[in-house]
Amino acid sequence: MSSAPHHSNVATYVTVAVILTLITGLEFGVIYIRRLAPVVVPLLLVMSAAKFALVVLFFMHLRHERRPLAMLFVLPLVIAVGIGVSLTTLYGAFLVFGR
Repeated sequence: MSSAPHHSNVATYVTVAVILTLITGLEFGVIYIRRLAPVVVPLLLVMSAAKFALVVLFFMHLRHERRPLAMLFVLPLVIAVGIGVSLTTLYGAFLVFGR
């Protein structure tokens, strides 16, 4: 447990919720822009990772925990994402639309 409970104020949570909504809107918008076809999957991965980080840091209060506990959560996630990206790259899954 943390030594002292820290919580953000309501304005911080509302700001994070607005940012999450904007990122979600961008994710939907990126799908319909044909010029972004070669990079659509990496863009979506980055935006999804940003949303994941915001949710974990603020709504799961991981930013207030000690570093070893945070690393216990983050390191396996980084390994899993690396494996997933490697496998999708290996099989050409990033090519969404035909050329």
